[in-house]
Amino acid sequence: MTGKERMLAALALEAPDRLPCTVHQWQQYHLDKYLGGIDDLAAFRRFGLDAAIAYFEAIGQFWMPEAVDVGDLSPDWRDEMTVVKDDPNDRIIHHTISTPGGTLTYKTGGNAYTTWITEYLIKEPERDLDLIERYMPVPALDQRSITAAYDRLGDDGILRGFVWGDQAGSWQHACCLYGEQEMILAAIDDPAWVHRLLRVLTDKKLRFIEGSLDGAKFDLIETGGGAGSSTVISPKLHEEFCLPYDREVHEACHAVGHRVVYHTCGGMMPLLELIAANGCDASETLSPPSVGGDVDDPAEVKRRIGDQVCLIGGMNQFQILTDGTPEQIRAEVRRLFETAGQGGGYICSTSDHFFDTPPENLQAYADAARECVY
Repeated sequence: MTGKERMLAALALEAPDRLPCTVHQWQQYHLDKYLGGIDDLAAFRRFGLDAAIAYFEAIGQFWMPEAVDVGDLSPDWRDEMTVVKDDPNDRIIHHTISTPGGTLTYKTGGNAYTTWITEYLIKEPERDLDLIERYMPVPALDQRSITAAYDRLGDDGILRGFVWGDQAGSWQHACCLYGEQEMILAAIDDPAWVHRLLRVLTDKKLRFIEGSLDGAKFDLIETGGGAGSSTVISPKLHEEFCLPYDREVHEACHAVGHRVVYHTCGGMMPLLELIAANGCDASETLSPPSVGGDVDDPAEVKRRIGDQVCLIGGMNQFQILTDGTPEQIRAEVRRLFETAGQGGGYICSTSDHFFDTPPENLQAYADAARECVY
């Protein structure tokens, strides 16, 4: 089987020729420091891993401030970016958004690894939500660029896209605008306002799906996000504020022909049945406790929802893949294969991003997966 065939078979809950094995996004830091600056597809090919290429165009305003000119999206939503500090290891950027109805601000920090929010956009809930509803633009994807990326990838693996937003899930997106703590408090004190915010964001996501994902050559669309994990919110809050909106988004993705993977990069065990109920086709990241998740026993995840959704993830990217020996890596791949991978419907992947993993450990990881034959 080719990498694409292998991963598509797993997504269809089938058993491919052997265990599909990939990573959750190469980080530019790792590509530059350890792999001579090659791109992500070349990195997958170097180790013989099944490629899962993430296509990042128009994913949201916070995460790629240097690469995406948000100000060009709409004359009614002008984002002026001020670089306060341009040190790549301590980057500080302030944003001022001008709209016909008023001004909004937010701030981000960053380093060589990632970007984070230091000041949230929503400060006056009613007024700022009005501005978001009226003026926040919904970008359009360039389907020619998507097709070019898909054709370049070929049979090496799958092309992954996103639903627009700073996070693909509506609750998770809202947390990027207001903050997790404030969202949780608002869900208790003013649930009507929270539902209105989620309704506004969901409607914009549905417009994006209809306008940009219909006909786009993606193999898998990522939704969800860490703020919906059970290490952040309770199952009760997830059921009220994530599930109904996630289900709408997934139904819209299915209507235009796309499979969906729901991303919870934290606790997921108390949410497994809710994840399956939201209509996704796959669930990730099966993060173990040592990296901030709660999946001790992948076999339990498989037993509870593995006949409904494909499972993706499970590999401890720090204590095992980065710091472990080749023998430990091989043993963990085998354990995941025999638990989450029993009968198929499983893609072995790092639970999330890694940064300083030795290339020889990545090779041991890829080689171990080739030994896991169905």
